[in-house]
Amino acid sequence: MRLFRRKNDLSQTAEVGFLNEPYLIINIIFAGVILLILLYSGFFSPDKDSYPVVCIHEKITGEPCVSCGLSHSFSLIVRGRIEEAYKWNHYGMRIFLFFALQLLMRAAFSIFYLKYADTRKQLILVDCIGSGIIFLVAFWPFIVRIVSDIL
Repeated sequence: MRLFRRKNDLSQTAEVGFLNEPYLIINIIFAGVILLILLYSGFFSPDKDSYPVVCIHEKITGEPCVSCGLSHSFSLIVRGRIEEAYKWNHYGMRIFLFFALQLLMRAAFSIFYLKYADTRKQLILVDCIGSGIIFLVAFWPFIVRIVSDIL
């Protein structure tokens, strides 16, 4: 009887609704934000230079910051103009790859979360550690610049 009960309890926890699982909701929100970033990059033309978001740092100080040109760089990357993208922002490709990889990870980890209910805690741990490492690798130049400006 106990064995049946355990199996029955396990099958109930395997049934997941998207709205009942915070992990899945967070993944959907992150994927949505990343898709908006990619759509923004594809919508605004690097040739027209009509981006609605301007660099506040450059407007105030007159000097470009480490993130200046990222929108332009992303737009060029989306269009396959990689060499030009590097000219606008040297770190554009690494940031773009971070977002692209995160989009793939959100989809993959959500599928694994739904498919393998017994490994959800480990999956979330791997996701957090992996995403943290990828974030540090991608944004390291920005972090160093911010810390050096503070000190």
